[in-house]
Amino acid sequence: MEFFTTTSAASRRAGGCVIVGVYEKGKLGLGAADIDAASKGLIKRHIRDGDISGRSGTSLLLPAVPGVRSQRVLVIGLGKPGDFGIKQFRLAVETAINLIKGSKVRDIVIYLTLEDVAGSSPYYLARYAVETAGNCFYSFDEMKSGKKRRTPSIKKTGLAVKKRSDTAKTMLGAQHAQAIVEGMSLARDLGNLPANVCTPSYLARAAQKIARQQRNVTTKVLGEAEIKRLGMHAFLSVTGGTTEPAKLIVMQYRGAAKKKPVVLVGKGITFDAGGISLKPGPGMDEMKFDMCGAASVIATMSIVEKLKLPINLNVVIPTCENLPSGTATRPGDIVTSMSGKTIEILNTDAEGRLILCDALTYARRFKPDVLIDVATLTGACVIALGHHRTAVMSKHDDLANDLTDAGIAADDRGWRMPLADEYEKQLRSNFADFANIGSRDGGAITAACFLSKFTDGMNWAHLDIAGTAWRGGGKKGSTGRPVPMLTEFLLQRAGALP
Repeated sequence: MEFFTTTSAASRRAGGCVIVGVYEKGKLGLGAADIDAASKGLIKRHIRDGDISGRSGTSLLLPAVPGVRSQRVLVIGLGKPGDFGIKQFRLAVETAINLIKGSKVRDIVIYLTLEDVAGSSPYYLARYAVETAGNCFYSFDEMKSGKKRRTPSIKKTGLAVKKRSDTAKTMLGAQHAQAIVEGMSLARDLGNLPANVCTPSYLARAAQKIARQQRNVTTKVLGEAEIKRLGMHAFLSVTGGTTEPAKLIVMQYRGAAKKKPVVLVGKGITFDAGGISLKPGPGMDEMKFDMCGAASVIATMSIVEKLKLPINLNVVIPTCENLPSGTATRPGDIVTSMSGKTIEILNTDAEGRLILCDALTYARRFKPDVLIDVATLTGACVIALGHHRTAVMSKHDDLANDLTDAGIAADDRGWRMPLADEYEKQLRSNFADFANIGSRDGGAITAACFLSKFTDGMNWAHLDIAGTAWRGGGKKGSTGRPVPMLTEFLLQRAGALP
């Protein structure tokens, strides 16, 4: 999609459709006020007649408005004037795009970017607008017979700016957003594919494809023999019940000289039946989403390369299936991790931490400046935070704050949860250095405590995305989160924001 900025008045802009807003109680947004003046009070008449309420999520499409050059004017409700924030802005854009995307409109100009949005700027308004539009256009029809991926009907999108000095920031926001949309779509595609297609080998090929297409990225894939030679027996204990071979995917991007890399580790369980500790049947189909951590870090790598950020980024992905069979790991088995620490496996459904602990140990060889793992790790996290916020856990206040701040800026919010020594007592084992689970109490935190045992001396954080990586029910599908948060974090570290 092509983007441009404009300082033209809404009434003077020719094209398929201009999008303006009206608040509750008849207050006109800037674009709507101009349209109303040019049409000699048409919008105010519709407000008086009750056709336009101004409530969030409402809309009215006006064709051939007198005195207006655009073929159509789409009026969107913005809600209460004093409450117009990022959430309301994105809802307004979403309402507009969903109404237009099935029509024959090929070019639009969004005048909602002229409104005062609490806590935002021209750069971020452009990002929110383009990201929201991109997510509206996303669909997943690959597995349906006779279906072809639809291309967005809108070919050109204009973003109104108040003054020409805002143009560069607005265009940068649109550029960054387009890369984020493409990355989120990749993450969503990988997550939405069924487990009989998106296997560990498929994930490896997806990572290798990025390396072929983007010259600053290299991808190395290690098989089970190499994984075994590295001593990753915690990782291998998870894959013992399946015939599908495990993979360790290592991606590297070089955008800066002599800088320590950021390392992202993504959990890649392409299907999680729980192993011998078998999950209940209802909802088990959603366990194909247990590789969304892997999908998100692959997507983030793709974005960083497209934007040519001046940083170094490494991605490490342990990927396998967790299935029951006669060769599967049993509860009570003890394994030795790559670090040399021994683990009593009390529950084979607490498998994500077993593959991640070896991947975190492997990541030490890169001497990272920052180490972040991303995982659909615990159902306990969903109980704690629901499906709204990603859990952020770290013993390093600066890193935890940077991630939560990045989530706020990207509108992909996280929430810091505690990570303290008193929780680690729940992992005590009579037979090994520690167990892979504790009691039900504080399950998301004890999972992070387990991982912390492999990150001593590292500037490390853990993101539990079990509640945010996908939706269930009628809108079942991958969300692409936390790609915006991760991208914002890296944009900030790279000094790439205006």
